[in-house]
Amino acid sequence: ADIITVHPDHLPGYEDKLKAFFEEHIHDAEEIRYVLGGSGYFDVRNLEDKWVRIHVKKGDLMTLPEGIYHRFTCDEKNIIHAMRLFIGQPVWTPFNRPCEEHPSRQIYTKNYTEEKKEE
Repeated sequence: ADIITVHPDHLPGYEDKLKAFFEEHIHDAEEIRYVLGGSGYFDVRNLEDKWVRIHVKKGDLMTLPEGIYHRFTCDEKNIIHAMRLFIGQPVWTPFNRPCEEHPSRQIYTKNYTEEKKEE
């Protein structure tokens, strides 16, 4: 685990980082965040490809599956302090949309968006 504070006084390159966080993307691993303080918004896509906004605040645990399109921004408080949970070495590489051919996106599509066939 590690800790990130997204705030102009605590995150070098704050404006550029916030812009990058808000660019629609996926990751090649599950994203798990425990909010220690502050608040913000995770936006995710529903099955109709529409945005769903999730407000996270202190005490919330957010888990995003590998390959889900999402983005993040701070709310009007302009600060979030969160624990980033992961297995192994953290790799925070975003893959910006479109990336339908990315293996993680294909895993997500298969597990969450395709209708399951009765066996």
